[in-house]
Amino acid sequence: MSDLKRRRGDGGAIGHKSKTRTKSTKPSVGKSTDLATEKPAEVDSSSKKRKRNHTDNEAQSEAEVKEISSLGAVEETTQPAKTHSPISAKAVEEDSGDANGDVAQSVSEAPEITEKSFEDLGIIPSLCEACVALGYKKPTPIQAESIPLALSGRDLIGLAETGSGKTAAFALPILQALMATPQAFFGLILAPTRELAYQISQQFEALGSLISVRCAVLVGGMDTVPQQIALGKKPHIVVATPGRLLDHLENTKGFSLRSLKY
Repeated sequence: MSDLKRRRGDGGAIGHKSKTRTKSTKPSVGKSTDLATEKPAEVDSSSKKRKRNHTDNEAQSEAEVKEISSLGAVEETTQPAKTHSPISAKAVEEDSGDANGDVAQSVSEAPEITEKSFEDLGIIPSLCEACVALGYKKPTPIQAESIPLALSGRDLIGLAETGSGKTAAFALPILQALMATPQAFFGLILAPTRELAYQISQQFEALGSLISVRCAVLVGGMDTVPQQIALGKKPHIVVATPGRLLDHLENTKGFSLRSLKY
């Protein structure tokens, strides 16, 4: 029994040993050392290579990023200066050219301003002939602006330089109205000085020569008797300085301004 047990125990042990041996040798017989030593070494070397390549790639990518960012910074600093001078200058030239072209086109396409004549302003032919006789070829700006308004019965105030034709600007409408309804003491013109009063009177008589306009000049520093005689002839137009006009209104019998139209 003991021998049998021993044999069975040995056999069982032997069988057990064979089982364990077959398990250990079943994957690859004789290559247990390769699995334990060589393959882990290969895995370690490949992982190290991957790590190395990864670190190299990261370093290279960082260097490229730095280089690109530096190039971008340089381009950002230099590009505005480069693009500003030629492009902006070209744009300015094109804009100025377009602007000049537009101005030239607008000037060429603008209708020519035709100069008006006294007849165009509404002056009657007889007074237009008087203007031509005095050398008035065309209306001055103050005349062109004021005559149509005065002919329409509007009150107006005009400002212009000396010698610009202010007297004719208000004389022509008054004379034209006088020709329509002739009467004595039709208009009164006040002047600040004696010299200007005489000049206005002479121009009225020249422009109204075709209708024989009569004027009386009332100025200070002169004898009042000739002026009273002139007022007694019922003039159409009275040209006076303010002080002498008041004297005649107070002292000259039969003289009043009740019938004045202008």
